[in-house]
Amino acid sequence: MTLEQMKNVDIRTVDKATLVEAAGVTVNMEQPKIERMTDTARQLGNPYCFKYNNIAVKIEHADTTATIDDRVESLMRTY
Repeated sequence: MTLEQMKNVDIRTVDKATLVEAAGVTVNMEQPKIERMTDTARQLGNPYCFKYNNIAVKIEHADTTATIDDRVESLMRTY
């Protein structure tokens, strides 16, 4: 499956039995960041769609320069 096909998986119709459980993924924090990212994606099979505690999860990325830290900080300021 290509990255584009992985990205386009429909979370509403995906067979959960085909998804990898993210809780079982291990990350070697001694590796450089790019190697950690590559290894995590390899373990997940599809870095865009996987399971977490048996719940199907779909990851999408916005076309923006804002980081996750920026988004969390903005969210915290609203409360």
